[in-house]
Amino acid sequence: MALLHRPQGVAAPRVSRETSTSWPGLTAAACGALVAWGIHRAVPAVPMLTASVVLGIAAAHLPGLRTFVRGSARPGLSLAGRRLMRIGIVLLGLGLGLDQVLRLGWATVVMVAGVVAATFFGTLWLGRRLGLPGDQPLLIATGYSICGASAIGAVSEVSGSDEEDVAASVALVTLCGTLAIAVLPLLQGPLGLSDPAFGRWVGASVHDVGQVVATAQTAGPGALGEAVLVKLMRVAMLAPLVAAVAFAVRARRRGVRTASGRRPAPVPLFVAGFLAAAALRATGALPDVALEWAHTVQEALLAAALFGLGSAVHLPTLARTGGRAAALGLGAWVVVAGVSYAGVLLTV
Repeated sequence: MALLHRPQGVAAPRVSRETSTSWPGLTAAACGALVAWGIHRAVPAVPMLTASVVLGIAAAHLPGLRTFVRGSARPGLSLAGRRLMRIGIVLLGLGLGLDQVLRLGWATVVMVAGVVAATFFGTLWLGRRLGLPGDQPLLIATGYSICGASAIGAVSEVSGSDEEDVAASVALVTLCGTLAIAVLPLLQGPLGLSDPAFGRWVGASVHDVGQVVATAQTAGPGALGEAVLVKLMRVAMLAPLVAAVAFAVRARRRGVRTASGRRPAPVPLFVAGFLAAAALRATGALPDVALEWAHTVQEALLAAALFGLGSAVHLPTLARTGGRAAALGLGAWVVVAGVSYAGVLLTV
């Protein structure tokens, strides 16, 4: 028995302590992802990742669950929002068909790059002018310009953003992207867009990949194919954007070391993993069944991570900046939709 006794003042190993405190929240995140999958299966128009965020927000405010979510489950839910998000983003690289993206032509590449740049910097400027707190302008700008909640999670990892800022940004971008599913198909006729042009517009302007699919499929398979390819091109710009933010943060905190005593890496490991996964996909070495399994795992990990992020949303706090956040969401929506529409007209 003496061999099992820990001397006074000696801390338990970090890994075992983290595991023991995180499992309730990790289990809750897994259950939330499973329920979100069931909702998506029952109502395909509702993307799994959107459902995960909504379920996380609901769990944080339901009287029977909020004590658990804000108490014993909080460490694990926070861990899910960080670690599982990183792994999911790495696997997202396997969905990048770089050869297919390049077939769209350099004019489309330039158009998409212009949309991303105009949306990012325009939203960032507007968010700061509106006085949104913390890193919300940066995170919302990232979500609108690249790929919604996944991009927000990636940038928050390198910017060290507050969990509440991340959750509020995810909630706003998810809400606006969900509204696009209903609004954009109504504008195809009035804007005079053919089905392929409509698909490109959707791919260049809608945030989350699932929302792009839900919106573009209303105009048929031709529109859907164009939308997915343009969207993948936007996703490919996630790595350089995250790397740029990492360099900016590193320059701002020059000389500052992490808790382990090391300087922050100039390019985060998960960004390198994302690029490596995209390169592996481009080789054609992976069979289709492996890519399908990887996509399934990626969706599950991102859903669990987004449930964790959604559970950090505190609606009373969000309501205090609700008017400014709504104004930023509307303004950013106008920017991304307008710039991408102009770009599509110039490249079709």
